[in-house]
Amino acid sequence: MIRSSKFTNRLLAAVLAVCGAAVGVSASAADKVTVQLKWLPQAQFAGYYVAQSKGYYKAEGLDVTIKPGGPDISPVQVIAGNGADVVVNWMPDALAAREAGVPLVNIAQIFNRSGLMLTCKKSSGVTSPRDFKGKTLGVWYGGNEYPFLNWMAKLGYKADTDIKILKQGFNVDPLLQNQAACISTMIYNEYWQVVDAGIKERDLITFFYEEQGVASLEDGLYVLESKLKDPAFVARMGKFLKATFKGWNDAVKNPTEAAKIVVAADTSGSTTEKVQKRQMDNVAKLITTAGTPKIGYLEPAAYERTVKVLLVAGSSPVIKKDPGKAAYSHVVWEAAQK
Repeated sequence: MIRSSKFTNRLLAAVLAVCGAAVGVSASAADKVTVQLKWLPQAQFAGYYVAQSKGYYKAEGLDVTIKPGGPDISPVQVIAGNGADVVVNWMPDALAAREAGVPLVNIAQIFNRSGLMLTCKKSSGVTSPRDFKGKTLGVWYGGNEYPFLNWMAKLGYKADTDIKILKQGFNVDPLLQNQAACISTMIYNEYWQVVDAGIKERDLITFFYEEQGVASLEDGLYVLESKLKDPAFVARMGKFLKATFKGWNDAVKNPTEAAKIVVAADTSGSTTEKVQKRQMDNVAKLITTAGTPKIGYLEPAAYERTVKVLLVAGSSPVIKKDPGKAAYSHVVWEAAQK
């Protein structure tokens, strides 16, 4: 029996609708991106939260999941276990992981200046790095110790002989409780925790790694090398970078708005807009958003300087061999410019 053309058209339309829905679901799944942060929600990661809050990821056809970090979360382990497509990490940890068998590749360098420093009480007798000898120094581990170890090697100090290393938690208690002469701090975070605890800035002395010639690149975006062989992945990550850069540009231009967005993303309620605004003001100093280099572009010379620092001879060199140009790629950054 021949059905009417009207019935056939309705049936065909229904089939196409089902097929279209299936294709839509597939496309949506292909456009998912998971980014693993290095730490808890704070202005250090404002660009990602701003891009999500203002719909920049959605505008690029992406469904982005932002996974907060924490003291027990290693971005390297997360991406090695396929728990994320891209991670925020410091270059020393990323290159050490690469040498150890997790082939990370830098696809964008968000911070092109270092915010890491040692903060010391003047009352401890420290006035310059030569005064570190015989002192207890607080150091973050979990990958953050590498710049410190290279600095000490450059100074000729041996751990537990010339200096005592206190494996510092992610707080400033060792300085407040006089357990250490100096502690690790970031200019946008822990330094201000010390000040907020009641210690006057005039009673502190700080040593920026940048000024000591041992700074290494910090917050960059890393993916697994094998993924870059997939054109679809490169295109998807190009969209992710494009939206992310837009988020960071907005965060730098409007730190008050960025602070509000970060506080809204922190479900623990442990921070305030005032604290995050101050943090954003300082984070902005570490990011180039205009001119040359453009935001997110990893300068080969900056990469090479970091590698040179990490290869410093000493009892604890971070990496044994220069990873060369294979450890970074501009292909995704270039895709983001289209």
